[in-house]
Parts: sequence; C-alpha cells; structure tokens
Amino acid sequence: MKINNRYKIHRAACARIPTAEGAFQLCVYENNQDDKEHLAMIMGDVAEKENVLVRIHSECFTGDVLGSRRCDCGEQLRRAMEWIASEGEGVLIYLRQEGRGIGLKEKLRAYNLQDDGLDTVDANLALGHVADARDYSPAAAILKDLEVRSVRLMTNNPDKIHELQRLGIEVRQRIPIEATVYPDNAAYLLTKVNRMNHLLNKQLLMQILISRI
Repeated sequence: MKINNRYKIHRAACARIPTAEGAFQLCVYENNQDDKEHLAMIMGDVAEKENVLVRIHSECFTGDVLGSRRCDCGEQLRRAMEWIASEGEGVLIYLRQEGRGIGLKEKLRAYNLQDDGLDTVDANLALGHVADARDYSPAAAILKDLEVRSVRLMTNNPDKIHELQRLGIEVRQRIPIEATVYPDNAAYLLTKVNRMNHLLNKQLLMQILISRI
C-alpha cells in the first residue's frame, strides 16, 4: 500500500440512488492523478459528524457483481450497505482498485496461479506485482470533502486503519465485517490472516480446510 500526499479530488456529480437497503446519494469523484472515478455512497447528513460509520471497499467485479465465492468482497459490500441503512447514516467509499490494485485481467491471471497452488500473495508476486498495490489517498480525500470528523471503520484489515490515520483520518473504532466462509474462499482468507495480518477467525478457517482433506 502507498500514500500519495499530492492526491486531489473533485466531486463531479451526485444523484439519489434507491436500493433494497434504502436511498443513498451516489457521488462520483474525479482526481488529478489518473482517470479512475472513485465513488461514495452517502446516507444521512455526515458533515461535521463524529464516529460516522464508514466502509472503504475496493472494487471486485467477480465478488460484487457475479457473487463469486473465491473472496469475501460481495457479501462485505452488501453487509456494509445494510449496516449503514440500519443506522440511517454513513458512507460507503468504493475505490476503483480491482484485485488489490492490479486490475481485473491480472487478477484473473492470479486466480489461475492460485488454482495451480500459489496463495493470493505469491500469485501477485509471481506476476510482478506487490502483494497489495492499493492507495487509500482517494478514500481519505473523499472523507475530508464530506467533512467527516471521525469514523467507525468496517474492516478486518488493520493496515487500512493505519494508512487512514497517516492520511489524517481519525479512526475511533474498528467494526469487524466477516463474511461467510466457504470451501472456495477458506484458503484465501487464511492467507489474509497469516500473511496480511487480517483479523479473522483463524480456527474456523483451519477447520473448514481440514474438512476438505
């Protein structure tokens, strides 16, 4: 992961988006670094608020759109929307950083390497990428644009908290957001625990993997 202190964003357009969970304001943000359009789904009035419920979600076409069980992304996205709606206030930031920043084509190539026996970290490294190429500068810039004073962050990733704090976002609380464990994602999730320090139920993951043997 990296920090870009020269990152600047511009709120290009917003519109009301009714969903099964409730009505959000969807805002598109442009930036001064590339042509990626990052998104913010906002419910309620979050300006100048403390302890705002926030999810920073990296794009995952396979999980978010197709419902793939190779990861936990799609369920985390839906759950974050449900939790924000249940409070009536919060922000879901959708970063266009597919495959931990390597893009969909390279993610699919990494999936093939995982099917051949590599884990999610080694697959990225074998393709010449770093384990995690995401940049949380857009998320911090969006939260500042929305005038959010402090957040309760829905995440299992302590590095995400650390990076946001380095970017000037006060994280008051971490809220776990664990998804269903399937045989198809247990090894992936265990790698996130062992090699990326994610805070997940390691014992459960081990039990599911052992049951497949």
